[in-house]
Amino acid sequence: MPTHVAPRRDFHGLEVRRKQAARLFAAGRETQAAIARRLGVSRQSVMRWYQAWRAGGREALRAAGRAGRKPRLAPEQLARVDTALREGPRAHGFSTGLWTLPRVALVIKRVTGVKYHPGHVWRLLGALDWTLQRPAKRAKERNETAIRHWVTTRWPAVKKTLGGAGPGSFSRTRAASRSDRPSAARGPRAGRPPS
Repeated sequence: MPTHVAPRRDFHGLEVRRKQAARLFAAGRETQAAIARRLGVSRQSVMRWYQAWRAGGREALRAAGRAGRKPRLAPEQLARVDTALREGPRAHGFSTGLWTLPRVALVIKRVTGVKYHPGHVWRLLGALDWTLQRPAKRAKERNETAIRHWVTTRWPAVKKTLGGAGPGSFSRTRAASRSDRPSAARGPRAGRPPS
């Protein structure tokens, strides 16, 4: 399962910043732009905070609680789903011992009555600390004895070894010569060993 989780917001830190803004609004010595620079926020945020402060005072800038939609499953429902999943797919009438997202969605619907799209089930599984498990793909005809024999006896015989091919070359641009005999070419380099 993907483990990417969006970073959590520091709601307490945000509320502290809004309270600082309320104190600065009440003092009346700085502009909204100066307050935004001092608190490290945008001017639009300070403008929204100022309007809320004027309408409802300091209480209007208190934290609203958690952000986003409330979860559809309560913690006790999640615990029941986790217990059901740990029983295994075969216990829920599936033909194989492999969990898939549509199967998990069906179990969630059976256990809690809440319908989830299979594409969103991985978020719940991540919250339950379930991870992606892929079965090892092996051929049905696989012969472990023959594989072990090949690895221990045949492979060392056919494996290439360092230095087994002959003399090497220190040149990065020229391949090694198979012999150390001088070149038979004509010209100023004739008779010299290759470099």
